[in-house]
Amino acid sequence: MFSKQAKSGSKTPARIEPLPAPTAAAQVDSQRRAPPKVASLLSADLTIEGGVTGEGELQIDGVVKGDVRVGRLTVGETGHVEGGVYAEVVEVRGRVVGSITSKQVRLYGTSYVDGDITHEQLAMETGAFFQGRSLKFQRPAPQAQPAPTAPQAEPLAIAQAKPVTG
Repeated sequence: MFSKQAKSGSKTPARIEPLPAPTAAAQVDSQRRAPPKVASLLSADLTIEGGVTGEGELQIDGVVKGDVRVGRLTVGETGHVEGGVYAEVVEVRGRVVGSITSKQVRLYGTSYVDGDITHEQLAMETGAFFQGRSLKFQRPAPQAQPAPTAPQAEPLAIAQAKPVTG
């Protein structure tokens, strides 16, 4: 299995064959794929006074005094937000004093939230502190089309009963 084979006297050079040319479909796929987005990080030694706005992912380990509007927010264990939070997904391990409006909210065991949470989905671990109202966000129901009306029937003639004498 691992035995050494006898060498032959002549060496043949290794052949390197060119790779096949990429097809047009492969080129289009590579152009469509964007590089993965990396979360922005506000480290524990930073304090921001004012709002933070963006479309990407943000992790806050420092302090933000103002509203935060991002695509996805993670408040780390040392993170602190004083203001409103608006995001598609919010995970809280630290402290939020203000309202949270999000489709998905997850409060970990180390979290402290003082404010209302408007959500579609809310998950809380044991040990999480939450003081405020939990408001379930309801998407507007699709408006029902009025039922087609049935053709009007002609009124029926009602026979009058005559008393029977006898």
